Amino acid sequence: MSIIIVTGASSGFGKATAERLAAHNHKVYGICRRPVEHPAITYLQGDVRDAEGIGRLVKEIVDREGHIDVLVNNAGMGIGGAIELATEEEYRTQVETNFYGCVNVCQQVLPYMRRQRAGKIINISSIGGVMGLPYQGFYSASKFAIEGFSEALSAEVKGFGIQVVMVEPGDFATNFTAARRNSEATMNDPDYGPIFRRSLSLIEKEENGGLKPEKMAETIEKIVNCRHPRLRYVVANFEQWLSVVLKRVCPGNWFVDILRDYYKS
Repeated sequence: MSIIIVTGASSGFGKATAERLAAHNHKVYGICRRPVEHPAITYLQGDVRDAEGIGRLVKEIVDREGHIDVLVNNAGMGIGGAIELATEEEYRTQVETNFYGCVNVCQQVLPYMRRQRAGKIINISSIGGVMGLPYQGFYSASKFAIEGFSEALSAEVKGFGIQVVMVEPGDFATNFTAARRNSEATMNDPDYGPIFRRSLSLIEKEENGGLKPEKMAETIEKIVNCRHPRLRYVVANFEQWLSVVLKRVCPGNWFVDILRDYYKS
């Protein structure tokens, strides 16, 4: 049995992952902003943007259990709209939740993992972390940041017996779609508005018809149980998996044109 922390565990990937891991005899602590009760999961209320608050929760877990084996950094959110028209509040909220939140939890967990010379950190990125998605620019920026951060972290802590893994999901049918905040300024702009609404319609269709969160939970469980996991795992349908491959081999301008055509931007 492993002691596992899952952030953003009240819905979507986090909830499915926490439930699957708990069902397979792991002790799971779910961290989320709202109070939640579950017979098999110990939920703790906290905001990943609050480093001190997360530090207190991590210490509470260590005081109870004596150690932490796995961290699943899943908490995140999305704001759609044109980069030009994004407000400071919008882009700061996006990056502070998705990236700085991930950093905060890692920094609070790492001293305990380093002391025990063992641990596994699974950071949830996105295929939007390997390609800049139009009208989701700051979401992509936050996930690109997780990619670079996780690569560097892996190199720094591998010698202490700590493994770092990134999971890059494509489109999934979760409440992420309904929870996305869309820029009013973009919606109402005569140039960006019609293009954004057309692109957003496609994005929402792809997400609502996407894979089930249980598929992500299954992948994460395999990573938890794997002695030597890879640095990256893409979890997506074939078309989106292929887009990741194309990004690696296509000239940059060609790939931007492919994205523009796909997202009708």
